[in-house]
Amino acid sequence: MDTLEDVRSPAEIYDARFVPALFAQWGPIVAAEAGVSKGDRVLDVACGTGALTLAAAKIAGSSGAVVGLDPNSDMLAVARAKPAAIEWMEGMAESLPFPDNRFDAVVSQFGFMFFEDKRKAISEMMRVLKPGGRLAVAVCDAVENSPGYSAFALLLDRLFGKEVGNAFRAPFSLGNAGRLNRICDEANLAGTEIVRRNGKVRFASIDDLVSTERACVWTLGGILDDQQFERLRKESQTALCPFLVGDGAIEFDMPALIISAGKF
Repeated sequence: MDTLEDVRSPAEIYDARFVPALFAQWGPIVAAEAGVSKGDRVLDVACGTGALTLAAAKIAGSSGAVVGLDPNSDMLAVARAKPAAIEWMEGMAESLPFPDNRFDAVVSQFGFMFFEDKRKAISEMMRVLKPGGRLAVAVCDAVENSPGYSAFALLLDRLFGKEVGNAFRAPFSLGNAGRLNRICDEANLAGTEIVRRNGKVRFASIDDLVSTERACVWTLGGILDDQQFERLRKESQTALCPFLVGDGAIEFDMPALIISAGKF
């Protein structure tokens, strides 16, 4: 298995560790919620290193056209190294560089909670969607519904205080259907549905989970020093023990909420 020393940037760590442990499984699920089919023109907003984009491209096939857009050039550099006929573009969700009614499907997974202006972003996604097209945007459900990550957040609270625990909870900040509906209402989306789908988190070991979180610049990266992370690693062996499976790996549920809407 790769070690963190084998990769050179947070984007490479994300692709080598987080994608297989968590994000890859969601690509086909979100693409299905958007009704992606052969020949479609698809936009993936906040595509990262392309987990969802690749899934959409596989469905759309050679007769389709898929664009992955992200504001992070390092993420796109990793995505561009992959052997796929996808157009990778740098850009912001709040100001999509496309004309109206361009895409048959617009998708996004696990980026919406970090958008600066969520109402504007989802309005932009609907703007570039063709009439008859579908939108699907996935966010992490509440951390309390992901037992392993909930235990990890509580451990961070206990060891280092609520501020550190809440930094880890940031990706779960939109795990509330009522809040998502309010954002959609503010963006004047009609016929919106919020669906809940379940997924799994699986790392090779507890140490693997902790070391990956250490490298994540979006949550714990840069917050804790070496001594604190060593303490976290040791304490995690007990706190996360209930989620160990037979081969020494750690596995637990992590559901997502998906905004699903059509354009009429």
